[in-house]
Amino acid sequence: MLIARQRSRWAVDEHLRGRSSECVAVDPRDSARAYCGTAGAGLFRSGDSGRNWEAVGPGIDHPTITAVAVGYADAADAFGTVYAGTEPSAVYRSETGGQSWVDLAGLRALPSAVTWSFPPRPGTHHVRWIEADVTVADRVFVAIEAGALVRTFDCGRTWHDRVRGGPYDTHTAATHPLAPGRIYSAAGDGYFESSDAGESWRSPENGLRHGYLVAVAVDPADPDTVVVSATGGPGTAYRAQWAEAYVYRRAGLERWEQAMRGLPEAKGTTASRFATHPSESGVIYAANNRGLFRSDDAGRSWKALDISWPQPGLAEGIEALACLPE
Repeated sequence: MLIARQRSRWAVDEHLRGRSSECVAVDPRDSARAYCGTAGAGLFRSGDSGRNWEAVGPGIDHPTITAVAVGYADAADAFGTVYAGTEPSAVYRSETGGQSWVDLAGLRALPSAVTWSFPPRPGTHHVRWIEADVTVADRVFVAIEAGALVRTFDCGRTWHDRVRGGPYDTHTAATHPLAPGRIYSAAGDGYFESSDAGESWRSPENGLRHGYLVAVAVDPADPDTVVVSATGGPGTAYRAQWAEAYVYRRAGLERWEQAMRGLPEAKGTTASRFATHPSESGVIYAANNRGLFRSDDAGRSWKALDISWPQPGLAEGIEALACLPE
């Protein structure tokens, strides 16, 4: 894991060396508290904006953590409710900041579970994304790679299965504080939006010429301005030697337009991952194998941040990106 900090200039620290970081989440009420899931080494927590990390997760039965998120069920909560997703697919909940966990086993009892399968390794599957709804306490969306985007309205005590017409292979999902009930999905099978918390879906894809989507971000100030990273398929998304990835932008009811100004050319560029922070209106960050980029006009244009990454740095692309403002 690499953490870049800016004072008078950028400096980069490496953490969790030797562990393959898969996912990261920042506590929305306490940005000093962050969580990082790894492939094979479990879940780690930082209480000081990523300077130090400790292993957490007694009660999580699988060491590969593929998704993590933090939500709040009550204004008085000392800790957010932390959700960790694993391979094989399971979701665990902690209300103690990661000190103890409950297996939300009802997820695996959903009727669609028998159909879940990760194409490169069809004998298994995993939780690709967890989205704790920022507008409704206890409502959480969970994406299984591949097979379903499912929902819970009570912190995982009960579950609602995928619906007809919804995304099958969600890679990233988002909710927005100014759009209650809306959820955005960047999926291997395209772009999807729901305005009723996943009861029904539509796929506004006019102008979107690459149909395999990896990430989605929404302008913190405008729920109708969306950016996505897209490629022609999984073969051109993740490995630099074969990559050809694009960024698209959509504002309101307009068609999608490529939003590559200031970004490296698509050929040789892995699919970008995005991050935003509620305090930065119109600001979106994008990271790929070519570097870290910032847009201050909601994705119309981008500027590379002048950061010297240690080798091999970002050469093989990015698994996750988050903002930890201080």
